[in-house]
Amino acid sequence: MSEMAKTQEPVTIKKYANRRLYNTGTSTYVTLEDLANMVKEGEDFVVYDAKNGDDITHSVLTQIIFEQENKGQNLLPIAFLRQIIRFYGDSMQMMVPRYLEMSIDSFTKEQEKFRDQVAKTLTGTSFGGFDDHVRRNMEMFERAFNIFMPFNKGDEQPGAPLTPTAERPVDDLEALKRQMADMQQKLEKLASKPE
Repeated sequence: MSEMAKTQEPVTIKKYANRRLYNTGTSTYVTLEDLANMVKEGEDFVVYDAKNGDDITHSVLTQIIFEQENKGQNLLPIAFLRQIIRFYGDSMQMMVPRYLEMSIDSFTKEQEKFRDQVAKTLTGTSFGGFDDHVRRNMEMFERAFNIFMPFNKGDEQPGAPLTPTAERPVDDLEALKRQMADMQQKLEKLASKPE
């Protein structure tokens, strides 16, 4: 969002009885899609009912969300929508808007940080905490994978306990294939033994 968009007064949109929306800033009729694009570009606006002057910005923004959801861009999960409906008339109703506003603000800030990190990575600078996060996830994945590998890498003896070391990491796909083949042979021998 540009600094200019933040400091300007909101554009006035008038909604007429025929449901047409009129942008007083550009002196043109606009659609809900145009208003959605204005929001995405960080351009602030208020919508007034042309007949009685009531501020109907909330209902128009809700209508934009409704239109977007009807296009198949289901951003709001069903469970979330049901929970929102449950809050209407509830004693917690007054707290919900502020909580949602704080949550989305926090999410937006984190989204901007993530985008900045991706941009830095693409330009060759350090990715910082994200590298650490990926490394930790890979370590956890490897530990979980090692738990399910019944043999050491390169160990030709089936049934030997898993004892991975730093010098001998357990990540060889061929060793895993051999081990699986050994297990299959043992299972076939067990199944073919007469009782």
